Amino acid sequence: MVVNEVVLLRAGVYRDSVTLMRVSRALGELPGVGDAMAAMATPSNRELLAELGFAVPAEATPADLVVALRARDGDALDGARAAVDELLAERPPDPAFEVEPPPLTTASAAARGDATVALVSVPGPHVVPEAMDALAAGLNVMIFSDNVPVEQEVALKDAAARRGLIVMGPDCGTAVVGGVGLGFANVVRPGPVGVVAASGTGAQQVMCLLEEAGVGVRHVLGVGGRDLSPRVSGRSALAALAALDADPGTELIVLVSKPPAPRVAALVREAARRLDTPVVPAFPGGDDDLTGAVERVLRALGRAVPEWPRWEAPHGSPHGSPHGSPHGSPHGSPHGALRGLFAGGTLRDEAEAIAATALGDLAAGGHRLTDFGDDVYTRGRAHPMIDPALRLAALAREAADPGCGVLLLDVVLGHGADPDPAAALAPALAGALDARDGLAAVVSLCGTPGDPQDRDRQAVALRDAGAAVFASNAEAARHAAALVKGARDA
Repeated sequence: MVVNEVVLLRAGVYRDSVTLMRVSRALGELPGVGDAMAAMATPSNRELLAELGFAVPAEATPADLVVALRARDGDALDGARAAVDELLAERPPDPAFEVEPPPLTTASAAARGDATVALVSVPGPHVVPEAMDALAAGLNVMIFSDNVPVEQEVALKDAAARRGLIVMGPDCGTAVVGGVGLGFANVVRPGPVGVVAASGTGAQQVMCLLEEAGVGVRHVLGVGGRDLSPRVSGRSALAALAALDADPGTELIVLVSKPPAPRVAALVREAARRLDTPVVPAFPGGDDDLTGAVERVLRALGRAVPEWPRWEAPHGSPHGSPHGSPHGSPHGSPHGALRGLFAGGTLRDEAEAIAATALGDLAAGGHRLTDFGDDVYTRGRAHPMIDPALRLAALAREAADPGCGVLLLDVVLGHGADPDPAAALAPALAGALDARDGLAAVVSLCGTPGDPQDRDRQAVALRDAGAAVFASNAEAARHAAALVKGARDA
């Protein structure tokens, strides 16, 4: 039997994970191509390729690029091979560097202008030299990279404190500095609210709901998901609170985090109490959620709380009765288990807390909610807000499981995220709902009308696929839990 597959080795060629994700997607969309993956030959990527049935050449090192292809016939394989080098080709030189060559170090780049922030996005083991170089040059640092050892995080933040600077991260996916979005930032208006966030998607949910209410943000300072842990002890959060308090344009500060360690929570609350600027905590879990925190912010500012947008799946939807009703099953009958497939860790945690309150012991009921943005899923591959492949595969598995009754997903928009998430997700949802009578889908859509993906266009596409869509993650989780229980009102 002829095997129409190949693994191509490009020794010494490097491309970043976002570029490789786009190359993989483009190759996979070619006629007759079944599997396609372009990746650096790291140990984790070798494992992923092995799971797909590909053998990476033994001589490949993590500094080499490999492209694995599988096609239905030789012609399709030849066409994919011919496209590889064109897709991997370097972009043309930036005209800005035609006269002066690009800087080779962070320090030399800082010397050329008046920058105040360096954004570091390199593999986790290589973060420290780059971040220390930036701090030595007098720059605040945003570390987008994850998989940085916690002891290195502490050392970087201590080095920043000695210089009067702030380290945002590691694993800081979102920031807004002086109206400029960094990482996965949404398009929002300027305004009086400052945000200190130990959660990227938590910050995005707060930003987007404030935007919906007509209230803008001045700065969003991400501090990394571990900052309020006992080991890091709020080092960057305390510095960020002080910086926003000193900013005359900040009228109110929102502190966003998963529930912090009790000792660290007490430390941060005491620091907040001493500030002149009021601080509203947003720690989703238990009886609190991000939507409720935003509503407290609006009341504190004397602003009205709006009805948060939702897009109800049309009645008579062809995808099965439950998700055709905006308020739960039209017959009040209970559904199977809740399966959550999330890109945002804090959004997942918030949904899990809400589901546990409504449904009791989640594990005992067969319910589970997974964060595909967790470090274990992002080693050697792009974040699920960029690359939907892992979540789409999980969606297909869960939808095929007869024990699954309700799918709950988040879709997070903004700069840097998938330019059109509904393009892949809507057909996958529609196919899953068509194949299973009684299966329901709920989507938490975090974005703004001004985002590059156009929140409202995304919402309509997902609704037309059969999902109930909510701008509030908390409302989406409550609706999903009510569907599981068979309640009429979500």
